Amino acid sequence: MNRLNGKRALITGGTTGIGLETARAFLSEGARVAITGTKPETLKAARTALGGDVLVLASDIGDIPGQKKVADSIRQAFGALDALFLNAGIVDMRPLEKWDEAGFDRSFAVNFKGPFFLVQALLPVFSDRASIVLMTSINSHIGMPNSSVYGATKGALLSLARTFSGELIGRGIRVNAVSGGPIDTPLYGKLGMGRTELEGLEGQIPAGRLGSPAEIAAAVVYFASDASAFTIGSELVIDGGMSNL
Repeated sequence: MNRLNGKRALITGGTTGIGLETARAFLSEGARVAITGTKPETLKAARTALGGDVLVLASDIGDIPGQKKVADSIRQAFGALDALFLNAGIVDMRPLEKWDEAGFDRSFAVNFKGPFFLVQALLPVFSDRASIVLMTSINSHIGMPNSSVYGATKGALLSLARTFSGELIGRGIRVNAVSGGPIDTPLYGKLGMGRTELEGLEGQIPAGRLGSPAEIAAAVVYFASDASAFTIGSELVIDGGMSNL
């Protein structure tokens, strides 16, 4: 299919997991794709996996001055931008008593402040029929222990689906959100979760399994395509029913 044929897209955090899978999906749908990431080894691996036509940018979404550099690179390479998937983020889970100001600030810088200012930097670059997709989380809806700061950052990001929609629709820019539940990515290994912990997590999901990155990517493709032209300021929850319990 060619639902994104000719569209120019940027995916933040596009070197692994959901971002990488979405980049593959965008390419298969005919888009020109740029991705960002922070680690040299994953940037190199993503370039190999996706091919030489993909624009690979080293960028930390939490580096606010760096957002203008990303916008300049997109303008130079693509001329304009039709789709933005704000996927880059961090998951820092701690009990309340373990939080410090530096960790708090880092979570908000990466998960909310950086995406906010990247959209600002890209305003002159967006086409007049652009789509912004926010990668949010069911943690903004449910009271999961140790997720106070993470859930707050994602709740703040989710609010932009509505407020940015009201502000930007006059320019033809649509904003929507995908709120993911537990998705089978390398994240859980980074969090130190083994097979036993994952089986316990799966037991909390009515669907009985983790979601796949491809299931998130399919939703992002829809939001980025013209098929969702009448969908504005919405949230699609993809969590196997977990937030309904």
